[in-house]
Amino acid sequence: MTKQNDEKKTLVLTGASRGIGHATVKRFSEEGWRVITCSRHAFPKDCPWPAGEEDHLQINLSDQNSISSGIAELLERLDGQPLHALVNNAAISPKTPSGGRMDSKATPIEDWHEVFQVNFFAPIMLARGLADALKQGRGTIVNVTSIAGSKVHNFAGTAYATSKAALSALTREMANDFGSMGVRVNAIAPGEIKTDMISEDTEKVVLPDIPMHRLGTTKEVADSIYFLCSNEASYVNGAELHINGGQHV
Repeated sequence: MTKQNDEKKTLVLTGASRGIGHATVKRFSEEGWRVITCSRHAFPKDCPWPAGEEDHLQINLSDQNSISSGIAELLERLDGQPLHALVNNAAISPKTPSGGRMDSKATPIEDWHEVFQVNFFAPIMLARGLADALKQGRGTIVNVTSIAGSKVHNFAGTAYATSKAALSALTREMANDFGSMGVRVNAIAPGEIKTDMISEDTEKVVLPDIPMHRLGTTKEVADSIYFLCSNEASYVNGAELHINGGQHV
């Protein structure tokens, strides 16, 4: 594969353990990037990525103190070197005890606080904390929003949906504020993506609403993230890329 240049680039990625995050690690690793993953869990011993364990950092995104200490450790690991991309992929979406959708009438207020901390406040905290390293690398930030941020969804709860809508608005504001530093900020809004979380019953429900009549793949999402972090997207700033087979139209 052709690399963008001879400099080894570095990505910080949250939510890398499965699905879109896992595919993103693979995509960037294949292109020769160093990938620093952040998760509340320890590094899984069966993960095949090179240097995975030494470049994994445990951060609890629901805890502001954990984020602050995590940022300090990330900067220590960068050791003065530039950061070329930050992908805010981690998110939580609480369900009812039976696994159903939590609407605006039933969602406990403490769940609202936790969802917004992880899905909304953590991305801006990380971006601010890593801003100088991103400026040094003329890097880019990609926030992972959702189709649920712009339309009522059959399965995504209200707290999750509104946190993603807020993150979409934040992306525009960040694009304006970080642009003068040479740091681009964009978002991707995935629709129905084929992961272990999607059951056959769920697939049957959502397919009629997708013009392409299929689910997306995690690779397709990872490819879009990589594009936004590449030189080919060097003048793309403040955009939100819909990856949903036309489901949003």
